[in-house]
Formats: sequence, structure tokens, C-alpha cells
Amino acid sequence: MLRIAIPKESYENETRVAALPQTVKQYCNLGVDVSVERGLGQSVSISDAEYQAAGAKIVSSYEQLASNSDVILQVRAPNAEQIAKFRKDTKLISFLDPFRQTELLSTLAKHNITAMSMEMIPRITRAQKMDALSSQTNLGGYVAVILAAEYSQKAFPMMMTAAGTINPVRVFVIGVGVAGLQAIATAKRLGARVEAFDTRPVVAEQVKSLGAKFVEIDLGETSETKGGYATALTPEQVAKQQQAMIAVCAKSDVVITTAQVFGKPAPKLVNQEMVAAMQPGSVIIDMAIETGGNVDGSVLHEVVDKNGVSILGFANLPGRVALHASQVYANNLYNLFAEYWNKEQQSFNLNLDDEILQACVVAHAGNVLFAMK
Repeated sequence: MLRIAIPKESYENETRVAALPQTVKQYCNLGVDVSVERGLGQSVSISDAEYQAAGAKIVSSYEQLASNSDVILQVRAPNAEQIAKFRKDTKLISFLDPFRQTELLSTLAKHNITAMSMEMIPRITRAQKMDALSSQTNLGGYVAVILAAEYSQKAFPMMMTAAGTINPVRVFVIGVGVAGLQAIATAKRLGARVEAFDTRPVVAEQVKSLGAKFVEIDLGETSETKGGYATALTPEQVAKQQQAMIAVCAKSDVVITTAQVFGKPAPKLVNQEMVAAMQPGSVIIDMAIETGGNVDGSVLHEVVDKNGVSILGFANLPGRVALHASQVYANNLYNLFAEYWNKEQQSFNLNLDDEILQACVVAHAGNVLFAMK
């Protein structure tokens, strides 16, 4: 019987988990043996008894779990010490950050681990149900607005009161991917007046469909990757964009930046001049902080005050709604596993000629495959 293991996360402040009881039950229904580390669900208020009731065995340590498993499911990558405890030919499915974690990939290859990176799931129709990057950034966009509302000195909606009228907060969203669209939708639900910008004019209709205004900036020729990500701008285009956005930032109470270029450091889009143009009490949420940040002056894990403007550089925004983030991530993992599970043969078959696996398998049979992509 194939054995799946779900350990606790060792990454600092990671509150998400790779399986909930409902997905454990789904794995068991496939005929798979499931073990979870004791205390796995503590961060999402799920007891060991609930995992047991779903069919999981409770194991006391990471070492015991890893040394007796065929497939390991995690949110964040294990460290080198943990990888050394894996059985040869173990399959690891996790966020692995392959663009930056080259040493990790070498360690996985050295131990003959087949590693599947959830960041690398291609954005194709067949893989939508496995797209963990989208499921997590969607929740990140929601959390960004909630944080903005918490740190803002203003209420979001218009209010007509006997003591006078309160005008709605003005929110400016920079980058209209999955996170940006959710940020727009959430800010609108809270009653804000929302504007948005993206280098891809094709998203203008999506912005307008959510009731927001699309800010038109002529940058000349821009494009996107086949996966739907924005391509990097030239330095001249970035400068032109920043100049045009100063006026928008100056009248905004909240600026949320979501712009990322897949596999590269985040572009610096909000400079000191733009921050200085904003009124004291305004808030900036830098959602790209983990890949370098979009905002000049943002600091990872910190709130920076620039002349009364609060710049929030919080990482792992989905982890602030850990139960729902875990729910959708666990479903992404299950859908990926089920795609390649042969129930008749009771085997997890990975054909590396498959389009999805070609994209997401980053180490296999002692080799690092990511550099070949």
C-alpha cells in the first residue's frame, strides 16, 4: 500500500497545513495509507482525533514519518536535515521556490527525491484545479485589503450621518493578476472607491467589471507570458509608469501593490517621490515583499513609517486566513495526486512526458531538472 505523509511545517510562522481531515479521507478512499505528524492541525484548530477519524495514523516525529513514506506533502520546503531522513525515491510535493533555492534542489537530487514544485504548475485548463499559486494569491489579495482597513485611519465606505457625510476611502491597486482582482473585489465590497493599473491593457475589462476604474498609462509595447504573467518592463517604461502614478497615489488613501514577474525579483514600482506625495495616515501594502518588494522602503515583516505613511511588508498573507488557505491548498495537492493515481494498480505513476509534470517536476532520479526548463 502506498504511504502518504503530512508533517508539521518547520518554516517559521507558517500556519497553513498540507491536508485537512476531508482530504485525508479522500486519500484513504483511493486506497492510500495516510500518516500525519502529531499536532499537525494545531495552527488551524483541528485535533489529532479529527485526523484519526478521517483515517490517518498519528506519528510522533518528522523522522519517523519521513523514513516510512512514499509521498510527502508539505506547504513549505523541508530543510536539508529533514531531507536526509527521506527514503530513497520518495516523492515530495510542496512549494519549493526553485528560482531561488538552487541548493535545496541539489540536496533533493542528491538524495534521489522526485520533487514537484507547486509554483510551477502550468496555467492551463487541465491544471486549474491544481493551481496552488492562484488559490493562495487569491486569498492574499483579500487579506491585503483587510490589513489596509485595519491600519487605515479612515472607514472604507461612504456614511451618511447626522454629524455629516464620510467620504469613501480611495484605494489604488497596482497589478491586476489574481491577487489584484481579489483586492479590487474586496475593497469594493467594503465600500471603497477603487482604481487599478496593470501593464497589460487586456485586463482593463476585468477591472471595470468589478466596478473599479482602470488607470490608463501609455507605456508603449507590453506583453505577458503564455502563463498569463506580466513580462518585465524596460527601465524607461518603469520611469514613465512611476511618473504617471504619482498623481493617483497622491489622492489615494490606500495603495496595494501586487506586481510580480514570474521567476524574477519584483519590480520597484512605488518610489520615494510617490510615497512622499501621499497624505499622512495613508497605507501601502507591499504584497510582493517576499520577492524583493514593489515599494521603495518596504521591509520584510515590518511596518515602516515614512512621513506618516505606513508601509506594510508582511509576508505570507494567506497564512493569516490559515484554515481556508489550507483548505484550498490541500484540495490543490489532492487534485494533483489524484491526476496520476492509478487505482487499479494502486500506484502513483509519473510520466515525465506529461505537460503538467514537465513543468512542475524540478528534481528526479538524482538530477536537477529545473535548469532544463
